[in-house]
Amino acid sequence: MAYRAPVAEMLFTLDHAGGFAAACDAGLFPDLDAATLSAILEEAGAFATEVIAPLNKVGDVEGATLLDGSVTTATGWADAYRRWASAGWNAILAEEEHGGQALPTALWAATTDLWAQGSIAFGLCPLLSHGAIECLARHASEDIKARYLKRLVSGEWTATMNLTEPQAGSDLALLRARAERAGDGTYRIFGQKIFITFGEHDFADNILHLVLARLPDAPEGTRGISLFLVPKAHVEDDGSLGARNDVVCVGIEEKLGIHGSPTCTMVYGENGGAIGWLVGEEHRGLACMFTMMNNARLAVGLQGVAVAERATQGALAYAHDRRQGKAAGSAGASPIVAHPDVRRMLLTMRALTAAARGICYRAAVETDRARLLPDEGERKAAHERASLLIPIAKAFGTDVGCEVASLGVQVHGGMGFVEETGAAQHLRDARIAPIYEGTNGIQAIDLVTRKLPQSGGATVRAEIAYLRDVVARVAAANAEGLGATGRRLGEAVDALDRATAWVMAPDRAPADALAGATPYLRLFGLAAGGVCLAEEALAAVRTDDATGPTRVALARFFAENLATAADGLALTVTEGAGALGGDAVEAALAV
Repeated sequence: MAYRAPVAEMLFTLDHAGGFAAACDAGLFPDLDAATLSAILEEAGAFATEVIAPLNKVGDVEGATLLDGSVTTATGWADAYRRWASAGWNAILAEEEHGGQALPTALWAATTDLWAQGSIAFGLCPLLSHGAIECLARHASEDIKARYLKRLVSGEWTATMNLTEPQAGSDLALLRARAERAGDGTYRIFGQKIFITFGEHDFADNILHLVLARLPDAPEGTRGISLFLVPKAHVEDDGSLGARNDVVCVGIEEKLGIHGSPTCTMVYGENGGAIGWLVGEEHRGLACMFTMMNNARLAVGLQGVAVAERATQGALAYAHDRRQGKAAGSAGASPIVAHPDVRRMLLTMRALTAAARGICYRAAVETDRARLLPDEGERKAAHERASLLIPIAKAFGTDVGCEVASLGVQVHGGMGFVEETGAAQHLRDARIAPIYEGTNGIQAIDLVTRKLPQSGGATVRAEIAYLRDVVARVAAANAEGLGATGRRLGEAVDALDRATAWVMAPDRAPADALAGATPYLRLFGLAAGGVCLAEEALAAVRTDDATGPTRVALARFFAENLATAADGLALTVTEGAGALGGDAVEAALAV
């Protein structure tokens, strides 16, 4: 089936579940009206549909190739990237002083969703560049900004994040890459980095590597890590490219999915040391690197939404076309969409995708509010709401991507297991997203240990109060077709409230709270996602929108069929820790 960019659906979600319309009414985006927003996203949708999406399978089949340290991407990919950059898409989020357009994070999130719908692998390159732009704009010296930022913002150059090493994945305290002071303000970088996305490619003439490394006098642990900018090619004072730096790609990974994205092993300093420049302060590099993490994690959550969107579109088309068996009341073979079990799978796919998108868009709008609200206290509250939602957006969104892509294969049956339909590629591509940019287990730990305690728990309590308010509006609306939506969502929010109180209890053993962190995050995602769908249903009914019946149906299905898992998840959070310890468990886990 040909992919279709669902721009109208995305705009509705952005306005209502995401809260963008309310932010506009509050005057936060005076230079962006609804018509302009719609026009921008229509153009982005056209590019994703007409240029990126046709290259998705090409990238999957051809992959990238390495020869003598140079990487060649799949046929058409480099040209598509240059067209994408020339159209100005890379500059959406950056500040105007660096050549950017200073548009809202919410708009960036929606376009990021679209690029990943076209191809997750393609969208990874600009994702890394956006993070580097944010990091350099906030932490780099004026000289670095002047020399590098405008061409990075324009997309003429790209950037990477170099964190992972063979022995240091999630635990960056173990990294061994080293840096030495050169005495002239520069540093020499030595070491190996693995899993570097677009570490080498043919999209651009220069690649700016952001590299974590240790200085000789660095303290142990993560507090001894510094961040360095290491360009692939040196930049002369007149802006021209000079000699090649001492950094080389020595291998690219063979992967389950995202074949079009070269995942590189990079070696620094084999010929005297790669020349790098300090970003931020010595020994405080991790704090600089984490500047880019919130938006990067939101973008990865959107990758999950995007692949779920593609999988859902394909499964729906196939279910209407494929005829098997006789549905009730049918005289002959029926389209499989008529069978209840297939309908259940398709509704699950649509509802989970829409719920995860709503959470991601709401996190994006709260990020904008944290930057633009006039009152300092309101900005702080919005920042904490965004921080609370980001790990949920990343983990719930990427889990949904895998689940929906798997259901897509199931809907296709045997044709889903072969490569012809494309359903298998969606599943293969989706599987990396719960792993990179901080595994989903780490997102759950972050939620429980860092985000729930914000402002003494006031942030999460305010979020639960917001969820309850929407549930009350659903109950009061008594809209036709909503069934038990209000009651079931209310039960889910009650379960979230109980689990939150249990996790945050002052006497709670940390190990017990961590044991329940992942089911707690899932519970939060179900409650928040169900409320997002309810917000959209209420808005569609209130405005007499043509999509009202569909949105009401999805909200009801989610509430009555998916949110019902909330009570069980709450029990797992509050009573499941004991099953993870003891001699019997040690025996069960023995090698």
